[in-house]
Amino acid sequence: MTTPWGAPVLARFPEDPRDRLRAWDASDAYLLRHLAEREAPLSGTVVVVGDRWGALVTALAEHRPTQITDSWLGQEATRANLARNGVEPGTVRLLTTQDAPPGRIDVLLVRVPKSLALLEDQLLRLAPSVHEGTVVVGTGMVKEIHTSTLNLFERILGPTRTSLAEQKARLILCTPDPALERPANPWPYRYTLPDGIGPVSGRTVVNHAGVFCADRLDIGTRFFLRHLPAGRGGRVVDLGCGNGVVGTAVALADPRAEVMFVDESYQAVASAEATYRANGVPGHAEFRVGDGLAGVPAGSVDLVLNNPPFHSHQATTDATAWRMFTGARRTLRPGGELWVIGNRHLGYHVKLRRLFGNSEVVASDPKFVVLKAVRR
Repeated sequence: MTTPWGAPVLARFPEDPRDRLRAWDASDAYLLRHLAEREAPLSGTVVVVGDRWGALVTALAEHRPTQITDSWLGQEATRANLARNGVEPGTVRLLTTQDAPPGRIDVLLVRVPKSLALLEDQLLRLAPSVHEGTVVVGTGMVKEIHTSTLNLFERILGPTRTSLAEQKARLILCTPDPALERPANPWPYRYTLPDGIGPVSGRTVVNHAGVFCADRLDIGTRFFLRHLPAGRGGRVVDLGCGNGVVGTAVALADPRAEVMFVDESYQAVASAEATYRANGVPGHAEFRVGDGLAGVPAGSVDLVLNNPPFHSHQATTDATAWRMFTGARRTLRPGGELWVIGNRHLGYHVKLRRLFGNSEVVASDPKFVVLKAVRR
């Protein structure tokens, strides 16, 4: 990526030479050009929110920025990109969305996330650290910035306008107003599950901002909950756990089960733990942020339950699902099972047969299918 601060070499994480997706886009480049063209140089505490693969903090490393991200993969990409470009460890401070933000922010750069709720939560958490002299600039592709996006900046931080579009990217320019009366933060959000979905019927769900379908139970998970395997015991993984409702259902149904909740989103794992604790579930549980089942010992798991994502930000890809399936095969004991729910059109049965040598339809409706693959 060519920037006013040099030309850093960048990659996504985990690195895959077959992956043609870049670790930066036009909105990152537009923001960096804008910062370089300002009359006043960057100074003070620089905070970068939502930097997807570390492109922004790598380019701005000389300003010793702080990065705040919800993505474990994004944070690992940042570490790798900083090292790749010779940035000394500790130059960039790496925080997650679950960490307390810096007490004072002089430059706030926001890569607009896909989730409006996550943006709302982050702006509300950061607003007390912003002062009237803070430089606030948001960035995103045109298709990612909507009137609702601008309204959030205006309502939480102060007067907001947008730039002209360049290469299908746009900037959000905000002037902080410390006297602004900000709304209360509605996150995390709690609601009661409906009846007819097994052990979690009528139970409480806790969702931090940014978790998929944070204000209601999505129809895919509802269908999965009605067809979960019963009474298996052993070590169970809720892989890509989201708010943890699937793993909580397993734990409620069988106190003998040892459930591990895994997601690459810090918000998701925090939601899963909050949901589990809110329901007073007996038994043992583990909550893990990371890249799927990487680091879990081979042959140590009896059952993996998975609703894999098929998007990476704005890109449609099966790379995440494939990593999840291969991780499941490695970590399952002989006779262990992977249960997957997905949209019928995604064709997961083909991948499972290629990887496991078998795939069985457990349940289906016109939109979803639940598949089972057994580790031989």
